Amino acid sequence: MSFPSLSHHGGTRSLTGSCHQLHLNQTTSILIDCGLEQGDGVWPGSQLGPIEFKTDSVRALIITHVHLDHVGRIPALLAAGYRGPIFCSEPSARLLPLVLEDAYKLAVSADSVEVDRYLALVRRLIVALPFGCWYSLENHLGAGCSIRLQRAGHVLGSSYVECDVHPRGGEPAVRVVFSGDLGGAGNPLLQALKPPERADILVLESTYGNRVHTGLDSRLLRLEAVIDRALSDGGTVLIPAFSLGRTQELLYEIEDILHRKRLSGASIEGNQHDPLQAIAWADLPVILDSPLARRITQAYQDLNEYWNAEARQRLSEGRSPLAFSQLICVDSHDDHQKVVNYLRSTRRPAIVIAGNGMCSGGRIVNYLKAMLGDSRHEVLFVGYQAKGTPGRVIQASEGAQGFVQIDLDGELHEIRAKAITLEGYSAHADQEALLNFAAGELAVTKEIILVHGEPGPKKVLAKKLELRYAAKRKTVAVRIPA
Repeated sequence: MSFPSLSHHGGTRSLTGSCHQLHLNQTTSILIDCGLEQGDGVWPGSQLGPIEFKTDSVRALIITHVHLDHVGRIPALLAAGYRGPIFCSEPSARLLPLVLEDAYKLAVSADSVEVDRYLALVRRLIVALPFGCWYSLENHLGAGCSIRLQRAGHVLGSSYVECDVHPRGGEPAVRVVFSGDLGGAGNPLLQALKPPERADILVLESTYGNRVHTGLDSRLLRLEAVIDRALSDGGTVLIPAFSLGRTQELLYEIEDILHRKRLSGASIEGNQHDPLQAIAWADLPVILDSPLARRITQAYQDLNEYWNAEARQRLSEGRSPLAFSQLICVDSHDDHQKVVNYLRSTRRPAIVIAGNGMCSGGRIVNYLKAMLGDSRHEVLFVGYQAKGTPGRVIQASEGAQGFVQIDLDGELHEIRAKAITLEGYSAHADQEALLNFAAGELAVTKEIILVHGEPGPKKVLAKKLELRYAAKRKTVAVRIPA
């Protein structure tokens, strides 16, 4: 076997479970991500099982970002005896313990002593790296390898990883680049990614390898229109959203809508159920019902130095994009039940953001049980709904004629609430952005390996990459791992 070489332990057959092993020699390797596989056909408790690959050569773990499909197998890795460093960006170092604590409580144990012991170990292993700076792993590996993290624009702290592997004998370094998840162009909080300057081998995500995103320019106006309509009906807007990334984007854009409405003195007129009961936008409650999302949102606020210039400008103007006065955070389960019952029994308009993003669990399910049967309410989808999830079923009811039901926790509920899908909120780069990343100014010299995507998008992207390189009169091998 020649080195460096790659093994893939996830992220090859679907969108989840990213885990890639870079072998530097016979006895030394590093892992890039250690994620949980999710979706259809995956046993929910599989994260509790042992790591299915040999870890004795693994000397370092590098995390691109802290979504569970990139970090969810860390408990299993630690259970297998791994005690090496966990490298990640400085924002990810703050966010990783929050995400792993929540996942550990749900999937492993909620015992406080055990959780504290686990988190103490995680924090002890984390090594935070600044963006854009090379870091030598020689002391950790006993082999020549340097890494650099660059902004990926996916969620706060997300990065792509450049690895320079230095062979013995003075030969030029081999540069292997791992894209992680690359962000789209429309993120209102994050700084944009810059493609790498060079790569010999590129491991590239392909989530939207067959699709160009639309609606980025108008998504704020369409979000405002959806909220306007629902509130004029006297209903609640239910937004299922994952705690990291999408929730903070939504809060940022809702604050912008509320700020403009407040300046104009607008109210929600013409409530068809009670025309005399117009509610001022300044009084509209925005309810964040997720303890994890609240903690992550606080971390986003504390890490505002990593926001983009426009978002930081709002702070300098005295605005609080993620902690505005109308935002109500719900922590305890008792308070959650009170809010659900209150919104169900009154006709007070509200916006509710609750996890999880595909309606397959979490607090959003109780809101759905209480409100799906009432046509005043709207369920607003701003993210992908995987096949087989309740979110996919509710989303499919959009525009449906006749009687539609859904099973939630073993009970059938009629869907009378309106289902709306708002395009333009994808956190992943589309086909054009992936091509610009991999075949713009960058010229990969040896191989592009497509991961983190369904078979169809991978094949389409592979063909597009080959055509781009042919147009540049360059040849690169594009490979899709089995």
